[in-house]
Amino acid sequence: MPTIARIGPYRVYFYSHDRGEPPHVDRDECTAKFWIDPVALAYNINFRAKELRDVQRMVTEYAVEWLEIWNENFGA
Repeated sequence: MPTIARIGPYRVYFYSHDRGEPPHVDRDECTAKFWIDPVALAYNINFRAKELRDVQRMVTEYAVEWLEIWNENFGA
C-alpha cells in the first residue's frame, strides 16, 4: 500500500492491488477513506467531526495531485 503523502500527523495511502479502493488517511487509531473524484467520505473510524472536516479539506486541497498519482499507478 503505497504512501502518497505525509501531511502533519496524517499518512495518505491507497491499496495498489485494489483499483476500487480510494485513498485512505490515517492518524494513530483513526482512519478515513475518501473518494477523490469527486471528494466524498466513504467511511470514518474514530476521527471526531471537527478533525474529519479538516481532513476532508486537506483531501480537497490535494485531490488533483493525488488523482494524478492514482492514475499513474493504475494507468488510467
